[in-house]
Amino acid sequence: MTNAQTKPHDVLRPLALLATGRTGADIERLVREVRRKTRREQRGITWTDLEQALVAGQMRMSDDLRWRTAIHEAGHAIAFTLTGIAEVITATMGIDGVGQVSSRPNSDLAQTEAWLMDFIACLLAGRTAELLVFGESVAGAGGAEDSDLARATNHALAAETRLGFSKHQPLVYRSEGGSVSELNLDRQLTERVNARLLSAEQAARDTLEARRVDLIAIATRLNEVGVMTGDEVRQMLDIGDG
Repeated sequence: MTNAQTKPHDVLRPLALLATGRTGADIERLVREVRRKTRREQRGITWTDLEQALVAGQMRMSDDLRWRTAIHEAGHAIAFTLTGIAEVITATMGIDGVGQVSSRPNSDLAQTEAWLMDFIACLLAGRTAELLVFGESVAGAGGAEDSDLARATNHALAAETRLGFSKHQPLVYRSEGGSVSELNLDRQLTERVNARLLSAEQAARDTLEARRVDLIAIATRLNEVGVMTGDEVRQMLDIGDG
C-alpha cells in the first residue's frame, strides 16, 4: 500500500482525519463491518474501503468553514505550545467541521494564578485567532457546557470563588454547585470574572499577533493535510522538539 518514498504517517493521515471524533469501539465496529463486506466479495480490505466507511454519513465542510476551523485550531496549538501549559499531541480537523487540539498537560508547572490565566488564554486562543484573522468569530467557541467559552468562564469563576485567587474575600470558599448561578445574581462577581476573561483574551491576542505569520502557516498546513502532530507544530514555531 505504500512505496519507498511514502512515510507511514502520510498514508495514515487521511484515515486519522476521517476517524476524528470516533471512539476505539466505533473504529473496531467499523473495521468488522468492512471485513465482512470484503469477505463476501472475496477480496482483501483496501484503504478505499476504510475511507468510504468513515465518510459514510458525514457532511463535508465548505472551504470557508474549513479555513476558519484551521485558523481556530492553529490558535489553540500555538498558545498551548508557547505558554508551555501543555504539550500538543495532535491538531485535527474532521470533514464535518469539528476540529480539535489534543494535548498533554505539563505536570511540572505549579498551578498558580499566572498558570491559570495562561490556561484560560489557551482556551480562548481559538476564538481570538478567528478575531485576529477574520475580524469576527463563529458561534462554535460557545453554546455548550464543554465549549471553549464555557470552560474559560468556569476557570475564571473558580479563580474568584474557590481557588483563593480573588482580590475580594480570597479566603471565602463558595461551592462549585452554586457558583455558576451566582453569575446571574452577583453583578460584582460577574464583572471580576469578565475582567479575567478579557485579560486572558488580550494575552492570547498578544501571543498570536507576535506569531501571526506562524499562525497563517500552521493553519495553511493543517488545512491541507487535516492532521498535524505536535512535533510538526513545534518545528514550524522553530522551538525544537521539546
